[in-house]
Amino acid sequence: MKLLSFRYEGRTLFGPKVKREDAVWDMLSIAEAFGDPDFPQTITEGIARGMDFVEQVRKLAEQAREGDNPDRFKYTFTDIEWLAPIPRTPKNVLCVGKNYADHAAEMGAGAPPEKLMIFTKSPTTIAADEQDLPIHAGVTDSLDYEGELAIVISKKGNNIPKQLAYDHVFGYTIANDVTARDVQVAHGQFFLGKSLDGSCPMGPYVVTKDEIPNAHNLSVVTKVNDEVRQNGNTASMIFKIDELIAEISRFVTLEPGDVILTGTPAGVGKGMKPPTYLKKGDTVKISIEGIGTLVNTFN
Repeated sequence: MKLLSFRYEGRTLFGPKVKREDAVWDMLSIAEAFGDPDFPQTITEGIARGMDFVEQVRKLAEQAREGDNPDRFKYTFTDIEWLAPIPRTPKNVLCVGKNYADHAAEMGAGAPPEKLMIFTKSPTTIAADEQDLPIHAGVTDSLDYEGELAIVISKKGNNIPKQLAYDHVFGYTIANDVTARDVQVAHGQFFLGKSLDGSCPMGPYVVTKDEIPNAHNLSVVTKVNDEVRQNGNTASMIFKIDELIAEISRFVTLEPGDVILTGTPAGVGKGMKPPTYLKKGDTVKISIEGIGTLVNTFN
């Protein structure tokens, strides 16, 4: 199932993409109309219920489709304001550094990391598909892109064993780990250079894990103004998804709605010769197999 969050007539809503249509079901209106008082009021509340929530959504959407005047429960994509699938995470967005050997090499690492490298981005970085993003010319002239697969957590846990890691996964989305490289270097750590407002666009959907049974065989392609810059595959991750969840949860309790960015393949602007950073008017498109394409223009 492809789920999205959106705003319509001032209300923050969520629902699944309508099959074979560029439209979304308004699940809150459907639940109210069909008398389901137990239906979650936010997507994060729903995600906490895991696949039971997915089944609940599926059944209600089917009732709406087969009922009288189903069009009253759905909106076309052109009529909504897209939001990030998880509009606000419970804590900072969790990110994995240098999780692809070719990216580690282009960033100057002598060898791929032997231990997991974790940093975070502030929740104020979260932005949506098709949202125009600031170029932040006042604080950086080295804004870079990083196309990444992102994990959406459904089940709370700490010290999660590797063999149980996928029990805590709700699904996957696309993220752009936008980075001010000069700020990153100047501060000697990642947080400020990774946390400029709007520097973590995500979307367009969160795709439930049942539709992506093998998240380690997905193409990741990033284009800047239709020029292919990154062309990788999640099979090349150094630390796999179960390892990421197990190791991170040793130190941090994972909660429903948490998002983990899994790292980026080679081809970022800093790795080009000469380095080529984003400029005003650039459009970045990140496509991941089975999820879709995340598109943002920088102004």
